[in-house]
Amino acid sequence: MEEPNRHRPGSPVRSGIPEHGRVPKYYAVKARISELVTELGEGGLLPTERDLAERYEVSRETVRQALRELLLEGRLRRSGRGTAVAGPKLEQPLSLASYTEGVRRQGRRPGRNLIGLERFPCPAELVAAVGAEVGEPVWHLERVLLADDERVGLESTYVRVARAPRLDVDFQPDSSFYQYLREQLGIAFGDADEKLETVLATPREALLIGTPPALPMLLIHRFSRDQDGRPLERVRSLYRGDRFSFTTHLTRLRP
Repeated sequence: MEEPNRHRPGSPVRSGIPEHGRVPKYYAVKARISELVTELGEGGLLPTERDLAERYEVSRETVRQALRELLLEGRLRRSGRGTAVAGPKLEQPLSLASYTEGVRRQGRRPGRNLIGLERFPCPAELVAAVGAEVGEPVWHLERVLLADDERVGLESTYVRVARAPRLDVDFQPDSSFYQYLREQLGIAFGDADEKLETVLATPREALLIGTPPALPMLLIHRFSRDQDGRPLERVRSLYRGDRFSFTTHLTRLRP
């Protein structure tokens, strides 16, 4: 006999069924639709909400709730007026590598759309992060992140104008900023601190990325230093929670 708690590695224990055995109706429907998603494969179109409601003998609202969760998890995506099976999430390493390098490693085409490049006097809250003095000129570079022309995130980079004085002239906005620093300015990265959290996008951010405001986002704050240990940049990167996962390699702490 199969053990009651047996499950596939990586899956929720008991497939999400609570110990008392009572499962919400929408969750049971979600499990059935999930099986259908696996059968259809990437790009496959799901039946309409009405057809799914008739197939599983539930209300359309129950089907709608199940579909909402699968959309938020990144299993499904909107396609015109219908719903299609989404491709696998992009895996971005938590490392001192650029977004461009991470996306290319997965066989996807990275890109960026420039929202704005401006210089402004450094405020007190940015001083330590970029190694500037209050009032010193600082660049703010804001770009939408793309993967195969799909909008997947929003990136804001802050750096002293003195570190990249010709950023507005020599830099191609759709290219890698890290590559520009390394190859054009001879600046190498040393180390960085990162903080990862989940947030909801602001109305402006949701509009730029092309997502509903209720979609959970993964937000990364990065504070980078150069090879000499001097503060270099502050980056605020917002990624779609339904299209991204993050990986890292851990080693044993030495006493």
